Amino acid sequence: MTKLLHKPLKAFAVYALIILAVSIPVYVLVVDYIWINELDENNWLTLQHIKQRLQSKAFSNDEIENLNRIWGELHPGVSILKIETKSIQQDSIYEIVRANVYDLDDEEDRFRGLASYVEINGTPYLLAIETNIEESDETFLAIAVVTFLFFVVLITGFILLNRRIATKTWKPFYQTLEALHSFELSKDNTIDLPVTDISEFKELHQSLEQLVNNNVATYQLQKAFTENASHELQTPIALLKSKLDLLLQEKDVTPERSEILNAIEAPLSRLSRINKNLLVLAKVENQQYSEKEQLDVIAFIGETQSLFEDYITDKALILQSKTPPTFIVSANAFLLETLLHNLFSNAIRHTPIRGSINLSLENKTLSFSNSGNTALDAQHLFERFFSASKDKVSSGLGLAIIKEITTKYNWQITYRFENEFHIFSITF
Repeated sequence: MTKLLHKPLKAFAVYALIILAVSIPVYVLVVDYIWINELDENNWLTLQHIKQRLQSKAFSNDEIENLNRIWGELHPGVSILKIETKSIQQDSIYEIVRANVYDLDDEEDRFRGLASYVEINGTPYLLAIETNIEESDETFLAIAVVTFLFFVVLITGFILLNRRIATKTWKPFYQTLEALHSFELSKDNTIDLPVTDISEFKELHQSLEQLVNNNVATYQLQKAFTENASHELQTPIALLKSKLDLLLQEKDVTPERSEILNAIEAPLSRLSRINKNLLVLAKVENQQYSEKEQLDVIAFIGETQSLFEDYITDKALILQSKTPPTFIVSANAFLLETLLHNLFSNAIRHTPIRGSINLSLENKTLSFSNSGNTALDAQHLFERFFSASKDKVSSGLGLAIIKEITTKYNWQITYRFENEFHIFSITF
């Protein structure tokens, strides 16, 4: 994953590389142009000086021949040759590539020349001056190497400056992240954000403080509501159940009334169960079970199994367990107990009489499998009030609570139907 600070650095590096790469041929053309103009100017001044000296003195033809020979030996770039034409032509500039007698290692060199016609003693001569020009490929290579070195220096400077600026400028940002990571809604009422003089971070901190304050207030209201609602509902429900029990114990209760009272008791029990489960869900969502400790899952499985022993016996179920001696997880004891309680309850409730339940814990995966006929709706299975059976006692919240607990601890829960068995697996 790329950090935000590295994105502009990459863009700057690519941009600098493109600009410097484009600048190389531009530098070569500019340097070559300036160099050629300077050579042409130098050749022209040299030519004018030679022509002035030749025309200011009287030289015989033999002297001119000797002069040309001496020039050829001492300075091959200057020559004076007798020509047959009588017409004097204009000066001309030319380029030629030929061997350089002074540089035997280099096969050929590039020369810039200036040719002019001069008349001495009535005889026309061709006066030529040639100057070696730096090879364009050598110029290109030199500029490319220098540009590459500057590019390395430039990128190194970018990296160092970016780190230095980031360390100082982005320090409040990372402090804010750390404060957000350590903030717990169930424990903290305020968040401690760093002081900064950067306007963007100040605005961010103001928004975060307002958001946290609103969430804390909402959380406190929800917490108070769920606790009060549970208490207020549980009390009349318990009172109604006690009154029903008293009525059922009356001696003069007719069979018809007894049937009516039993019909009332079933939805009342379901209402009590729904109330308790909704309270558990609300507390889990509100992070009210934040305490953690090292717990042995195997010990909790044994305790939960003993609680459901009578239900297993009543339905003549075959329970097979394959678990290691111990398996430690970090969790809240009540939530782990609730998780296993709901898994056992779900497996027993949906297993037909004389069916089988298999429990195993291998490779950090706890699996409950129970015999069944058809697969369940995996898409809606963990939704609230979704019931896979027609059991009127079920609250439809057991699997939703399991899902909420596994989400809280970043555990993974899956469901599949294989070989006539419903399999719920939790990976710790």
